[in-house]
Amino acid sequence: MAIEAGAKNGIFEVDEETFDFMNGRTSRVPTVYKADEDAVYDEVIEIDLSAIKSTVSFPHLPENTHEVDSIEKIKIDQVVIGSCTNGQFKDIKEAADIIRGNRVAKNVRAIIIPATQYVYLKCIKEGLVEDFINAGCIFSTPTCGPCLGGYMGILAPHERAVSTTNRNFLGRMGDVTSEVYLASPATAAASALTGYITDPATFMKNK
Repeated sequence: MAIEAGAKNGIFEVDEETFDFMNGRTSRVPTVYKADEDAVYDEVIEIDLSAIKSTVSFPHLPENTHEVDSIEKIKIDQVVIGSCTNGQFKDIKEAADIIRGNRVAKNVRAIIIPATQYVYLKCIKEGLVEDFINAGCIFSTPTCGPCLGGYMGILAPHERAVSTTNRNFLGRMGDVTSEVYLASPATAAASALTGYITDPATFMKNK
């Protein structure tokens, strides 16, 4: 998402976690590109990620962010958790831990889309699929689905969705009068249960 932030490109150096992820997924030996030890930078910005509050991107730009605990009740019609973005197992498990034992709010569609067949199979083996279905969710095979306005969850006129996908441009997920709010899996899961954009921390505290 570096482009949406205004950058021309975004480069991240690999670390041990990257190599752990690649282990068993490819037989090729990777070529590692790193900055020179004596590289000079125009500016260095240090960010304490633990101090950043969870945010929600309002329509119609990913950069239009608001802290989730400051949002007034915004009624929603649909929740999408997954696709290629935020559809890894840890993301879907985070959502399942909130949804498990509850029911999706009346008049809300909740669609869960694992990122890959590997994630799909692991969700089945771990019992997450059953948790979601028992809660009233739709659990899909890996696909883009509604993220790019393809199918399965296309928004009707004036509908609102909370989605963990990657973009919320005008008309991205359906009708041009619809609205897409981008959020974390936890926020999306809590919102699916209440029927409006919900801070998951507050939801779990009041549960």
